[in-house]
Amino acid sequence: MSILAAVRPGVGAGGAGGGGHTMGQQKAKKELAIEFINAIRTMDPQVLNALSVREAGEELAQFFLTYASSLTSRDPAKVLENTSSLMRMGYLSRQNEERKRPAAGLPQPHALA
Repeated sequence: MSILAAVRPGVGAGGAGGGGHTMGQQKAKKELAIEFINAIRTMDPQVLNALSVREAGEELAQFFLTYASSLTSRDPAKVLENTSSLMRMGYLSRQNEERKRPAAGLPQPHALA
């Protein structure tokens, strides 16, 4: 289950992102992002942490925590800019995962010997 699906049941991660989105697709992505941010902002911190660890895994969750702490300690004045960058990195990481994940229900190519 994706974090978005956990926050908003019935909504999955969608397809792999890419260029060429229509204005309507961009608006829908923005609306989903706002809805998601509002949902996690009000979520109990323990629930959010458990969701993050379950979805991203302990190693990736720890990597982002360490990276965010490092960025913040280096330049506390840029915390908003760094937060935005971290959010985009997370989004792009997810899109990359989605592109590499085989589509459900589609036949997979077999290696020829």
